[in-house]
Amino acid sequence: MARRFPRIEEAHRAFIARQHIFFAASAAPGARVNLSPREAAALRVLGPDAVCWLDRTGSGAETAAHLAADGRLTLMFCAFAGPPMILRLYGRGESLKRGSAAYAALLAEAFGSEEVPGARQIVRLAVDLVQTSCGYGVPLFEHVGERRTLEDWARRKGEQGLAAYRAEKNARSLDGLPTGLA
Repeated sequence: MARRFPRIEEAHRAFIARQHIFFAASAAPGARVNLSPREAAALRVLGPDAVCWLDRTGSGAETAAHLAADGRLTLMFCAFAGPPMILRLYGRGESLKRGSAAYAALLAEAFGSEEVPGARQIVRLAVDLVQTSCGYGVPLFEHVGERRTLEDWARRKGEQGLAAYRAEKNARSLDGLPTGLA
């Protein structure tokens, strides 16, 4: 039932566009595997072999630490409504730090230079394999809406508060790996 593709095809792009959530999985040698839900509205398909998402400040920064240490990254999308399917994007990721020239260029290109409150990095994935599978076991869920909690929290913190938070909470991974975000 699983099929492999060397690149993101139009049907994959259309499937990704219909999703409200995706999951990012990363790991580094000797470190815990991390799996995080992400808001699909923050993701952009850059072409047949690349995607990115505008990442917000959160309670941890495992993905950034794992990308710095190893680079492996997998994104998974599940159809929670409509016809069943699971789509995975495999490849090597990189963290573009907020304030860097690479971040600014991709922010302009993919996000119209608009940052969301709490933005801390853009994660870019160079896709080397796309895999689809049936998704028959994925339950149906109804999307009710997006949560505003993280955006409201980031606005209340302000730039200085976010910088202090990242320095305290986002400098190292659970396993002590540096994230490069503080």
